[in-house]
Amino acid sequence: MYYDKIDYDVIKTSWEILSVKITLPYVIHIVGTNGKGSTGRYLASILHQLDKKVLHYSSPHILLFNERIWINGKDVSDSVLNDAHDNLQKILPEVLLAKLTYFEYTTLLALYLSSNKEYLVLEAGLGGEFDATNVVKNDLTIVTTIGLDHQSFLGNTVEEIAATKMRSCDTRFILSDQIFKEVEDIKNTILLDKEEIQKKQYTLDTKRLLLPNYLQNNLQVALTVLEYLGFKNFNYILPKLFGRFEKIAPNIIIDVGHNPLAAVTIAKELKTEKHKFILVYNSFHDKDYQEVLLLMKPYISEVQIISCDDKRIVKKSLLEKTAKILSLKINDFDIMNLKKENYYLVFGSFLVVESFLKGYTLYEKR
Repeated sequence: MYYDKIDYDVIKTSWEILSVKITLPYVIHIVGTNGKGSTGRYLASILHQLDKKVLHYSSPHILLFNERIWINGKDVSDSVLNDAHDNLQKILPEVLLAKLTYFEYTTLLALYLSSNKEYLVLEAGLGGEFDATNVVKNDLTIVTTIGLDHQSFLGNTVEEIAATKMRSCDTRFILSDQIFKEVEDIKNTILLDKEEIQKKQYTLDTKRLLLPNYLQNNLQVALTVLEYLGFKNFNYILPKLFGRFEKIAPNIIIDVGHNPLAAVTIAKELKTEKHKFILVYNSFHDKDYQEVLLLMKPYISEVQIISCDDKRIVKKSLLEKTAKILSLKINDFDIMNLKKENYYLVFGSFLVVESFLKGYTLYEKR
């Protein structure tokens, strides 16, 4: 489930064995720090609405593992997953099966299930040339917004991270709007031999403009890809994105963002609100939680720490110390103390949103 280093030969050898058993569709690979999931789902959903057979692979999930593999409009069923698992167990030798990580094995399941589809929208995990998703040659790469995250695997600077991610591009790419100029600089050196697809600024209708700005940008990228693929003058319905600045109650917003780059985009949305929020929060120990809280500070009245069962979660004492340094009021979160007169933002990771939603289900059943 968790690992300190990547042995790329394991997934590479596994794919070499599996690849002769299946037929891959057109592969659209999505790399970047933030926005991969929403960009991919917009793209996959519209392709499905255009009567194309499409599989969208994303990670992590919020409540159910099935969320990671979306096929033709819905999450994969347990029975289809089980069949794919059984077949994969027969195809791959035990020595490789024992070495594959959780993410690598899930990636192979998705690749197996994508066989004979028309499009595979393939979201990278950590990203970079040694990501499990990079074992297949991509027909098109989407590079979403890049920032600092997963430094222990990808590099300590934006330049290093951008270079690592962009090296996964095989032929053609589209670069989403970026915050850091360094990403453009890296593009000009790393991708000299690749074909860049120019992003078109589509005029979004009133309904689309109700989306948060970062989702509008991700939709623009998806529309650019669709135009490149030859689709024009089509109508589409926006899919509901689970956990992306989603208002699940008049006073509760949930978002799976987990790093400073996500905090920047969410802070821009909170700036337009007329009230402050109680931030229901927790963080993995390797994230820059001090920077996240600093960015959120102008828009929150209090931080409430939600309990999350994971060994990677930061020590509560460190969060409390950080809040004190930032002069932020901090308390423990109790789902049964939710108040309708307060506004809540649930933010910090997929795990934070998962923990909140499981408790919220019990709260609603009171």
